[in-house]
Amino acid sequence: MTEPGQTTSKPAAEGPAADPATNAAAGDPPTRGDAVPAAADLPSPGTPEDSTPPEPATEDSSPPAGAEAPADQPSADDQPDADAEGVTEHAVDGDGRDDGRPAKGDAAEPAALPAGASIGMYVVISELPITAPAAKTAKTTRVDPKAPPSEPAPASQPLKDDEPSAPEDATSDPKVAKVAPEAEAAQVAAEAALAIPSPLDKKDETGAASDLEDVDAASAADQGGPRTKVGRFFARMDQAAGGYPADLVLYALSAAFALVTALTSTLVPHRAWGSIAVWSYAAAFLLAGLQFAGHLLVRRGTLPALRRFVGNGARAAVTGTVWAAAALLPLVVQAIQRADGRTDRAQEEVLVVEHMGERLLNDGTPYLSRDAIAALPADERLLGYSPYQPGMSIFGIPRALFGDVWWTDARVWFALFTALILIAAVGLLHPRFTRRPSTARSFATVRALQAVTVLPICALTLATGGDDIPVLAFCLLALTLAATDRYGWAGVAIGAAAACKLFALPVVAVLAVLAMAVARGGRFLPGALGLPILVLVPPFQVDQDGFLENVIRFPLGHGLVTSPAQSPFPGYLLAQHVPNGRYLALGLLLAVAAVITVRILWWPPRHADSASLICGWGLLAAILLMPTTRFGYLLYPLAFFVWAAALRPPLGKHKPGPALSNHTATSRPLDDTALYRL
Repeated sequence: MTEPGQTTSKPAAEGPAADPATNAAAGDPPTRGDAVPAAADLPSPGTPEDSTPPEPATEDSSPPAGAEAPADQPSADDQPDADAEGVTEHAVDGDGRDDGRPAKGDAAEPAALPAGASIGMYVVISELPITAPAAKTAKTTRVDPKAPPSEPAPASQPLKDDEPSAPEDATSDPKVAKVAPEAEAAQVAAEAALAIPSPLDKKDETGAASDLEDVDAASAADQGGPRTKVGRFFARMDQAAGGYPADLVLYALSAAFALVTALTSTLVPHRAWGSIAVWSYAAAFLLAGLQFAGHLLVRRGTLPALRRFVGNGARAAVTGTVWAAAALLPLVVQAIQRADGRTDRAQEEVLVVEHMGERLLNDGTPYLSRDAIAALPADERLLGYSPYQPGMSIFGIPRALFGDVWWTDARVWFALFTALILIAAVGLLHPRFTRRPSTARSFATVRALQAVTVLPICALTLATGGDDIPVLAFCLLALTLAATDRYGWAGVAIGAAAACKLFALPVVAVLAVLAMAVARGGRFLPGALGLPILVLVPPFQVDQDGFLENVIRFPLGHGLVTSPAQSPFPGYLLAQHVPNGRYLALGLLLAVAAVITVRILWWPPRHADSASLICGWGLLAAILLMPTTRFGYLLYPLAFFVWAAALRPPLGKHKPGPALSNHTATSRPLDDTALYRL
């Protein structure tokens, strides 16, 4: 019956009768002889029942045939609210029957919505096939939306007596069925207006979003990839077709570079390297082409048996083979020829490092004083300078101990240390250490490995000189250790790099800022600063001026001879062709250093990938503006730029930006990426 001034509610649609457990779970005990409303007519989860828009009463309003209620019993919509009228809610036992006990805790009364919001909610939500959640009682029974209406749904695990049920409000997270695809757009609009929890945010039992389970190399850019349009464009170009087109371009250009070097270089060790490396890169091009063809056949399902010969693992195997053929093989050949008496099979830095090891063992310092260098013949003074940190002399000790044999060549030990360090770094990039999908991670790792091994500028440097390669490897290992939150070992690694060469000091500064920004400075700084200082103790005790003459004055152009590092970069051109150009170049270098310092102090990096990019840009500016520099130094920024992609954290690991920090009227955490997929 309807009181004057009240309106009648919309009659329930006819449907199959539900199980008594369903009616009991909805909050009303089953009554014999009453028709049970269908699940589609129950209110949507998290929505107050009184939010349904009223319809004006008409004289011809009548219940549908077969569903007329007795005259002395009010309709379901006229029933008084349980909380408002003090009606006791009964508990439900495991088989869905009322055991007569009052439920433990009553649900909180939902807040009333404005009339406009109620109408909008009714128009959009009423068309969605959403199953009503089970009422929270002392022993909750949940209804499986996929179960047939005629069969009782299995009950879930009951709540413990000491765990009070949480009040239901507009921000709760009910366990509801998945929304039909044709209704997704309407539901999203309703959620944005009414801030109700979405079934689309539901996660699987493992806690991972279902649409992020399968990640392949083509989607690696979306898994915490570059955050700029240009970066995403180049990342997608690099990862197209599994990365094989980019591999073909890399090996083709490398073969062309090796051929040009073998034919036109003025340095004999470089020509010797090019004559071997050109065939290695040509063979790598053919292997990459075969892998590309196999990749296409596997994608089309023609030859699925070729799957083991394609993919990132196969690309990594080719990378290692090419490094052995294009870098290690020429190195060993030149070392053997040098041991047999050839004097044109090593660059000057190899001889300098071996002399440092010999002086360290005999004199206690790897440096000659200015007077000792001046006493040398004019054509030998250049080799008398040792512009490296004392740690570099370790690679020359085998030659001083065991004589002139091929395996005591300093380049052999450069390569051995580099291989061990890179193996450790790649092992740390494994998904079990980084918690990143293995395919996306391995693609970036293979590309980073190519940048520090098979890239011609790196392979040529290792085969002919090699002193920069272990320093670069130590820097990359330090960045990798920082990315995996091993800042103590990261300090030791970068400290070892700085103990060998001053070129690593900018990386020490950037990583120190990163460590302090994430509260790891106490673990990082002892190794990062202690090792470079520790190796200075022996030479400072023997001859302090020798260190200053070799490591400070000579690189700045104030030695007895000039440095052969004279690549035509802007800093060198200013120093040679502009009056007082050397001081102008140094002033520009200091200005750039000041800008980068302000940047990292004001906006410190929060992760190792950002630190790697900062190191790359800083060293690139230093190489371009230094009065004395080499073309080969470009291997540092190139390696840092490419290695940053392998260090980039997974999606959601970065601190959420403004778009993820806005209020979303939901109880889910703001770092839940499932909320922002739509």
